Amino acid sequence: MTIHGDDVTAITVGGDQPYDVLVGHELIDRLPSLLPGAAQVAVLHTATVRATADRAAEALRRAGRAVLPVEVPDAEAGKSIDAATRCWDALGGGGFTRTDAVVGVGGGAVTDLAGFVAACWLRGVRWVPVATSLLGMVDAAVGGKTGVNTAAGKNLVGAFHPPVGVLCDLAALASLPADELVPGLAEVVKCGFIADPRILELIEAHTGDVTGVLRELVERSVRVKARVVSDDLRESGLREILNYGHTLGHAIEMVEGYTWRHGQAVSVGLVYAAALARRAGRLDDATAARHGDVLSALGLPVRYPAAAWSDLLAAMRVDKKARGARLRFVVLDGIARPSILEGPGDEELEAAYREVAS
Repeated sequence: MTIHGDDVTAITVGGDQPYDVLVGHELIDRLPSLLPGAAQVAVLHTATVRATADRAAEALRRAGRAVLPVEVPDAEAGKSIDAATRCWDALGGGGFTRTDAVVGVGGGAVTDLAGFVAACWLRGVRWVPVATSLLGMVDAAVGGKTGVNTAAGKNLVGAFHPPVGVLCDLAALASLPADELVPGLAEVVKCGFIADPRILELIEAHTGDVTGVLRELVERSVRVKARVVSDDLRESGLREILNYGHTLGHAIEMVEGYTWRHGQAVSVGLVYAAALARRAGRLDDATAARHGDVLSALGLPVRYPAAAWSDLLAAMRVDKKARGARLRFVVLDGIARPSILEGPGDEELEAAYREVAS
């Protein structure tokens, strides 16, 4: 369900523990109302968003909450067991109880960490992501999938722990440089291909500058994820479609030591998945080509070095969608018609990779 009012759009994520994703401007003052009864709130944040974290902390203090600021490493460096352990130590030192809460202020890596910390502390306390990046708003902060990276791979350790609400303050996007904003558009494009073709049409009509339609892109992408997550919180079926482009994308991130942004890696992964589907006779040539056209027009990468194939294949084999020795890929049978490709052969995998290799 979507509700509009006072320049704020509330998109409900259903399920056993429903919550609203609020999209709008100047939303920080709404944070305390999402955490009734909490005596203490830990605010996890990176140095780059300290000003926003300070505003969140001040809003909580005005509402009578004690605030524990916890600074964590930026980007994927913060998504680690070591970072989570430091957060748990801080909660323990502060005497946090089951009625207290955790807030994550920042991009997708911070909100993933905050949700995981909250999921594990006392076997689960309330938490709220305050997304400050496009990726965080349309993907990481919505859905209740929380986790950290390990040496074995990305997001292999985690928990399903829905938040009690999500704040997507669009004002945070206005100050983002292009190299911060553009990678998040890969997840928006993904939503267009798997569920909402209007997203693709909006991007193609405003390729030179999508800022004028950014709010609509955010809201449409959140609605896509909300619909899927409402029906399948624990990724037992339908929710797998949200991993379109992520099998190769996560492998690229791992091989690159997380120096590539998530959206950049997923962009290549989307083109690869389209090539794989086309070679399997599942997707027409024009739709496969449209992937590269849309993504490259936004300034996202659609190629990756050929020499990395053996390392990428090894990384894909530990992907969470794999079943035993069989790789499974989310592919398209057409626009807004996602499906699963089971166990493609190594020759087909490599042949599709040659289409994205530079």
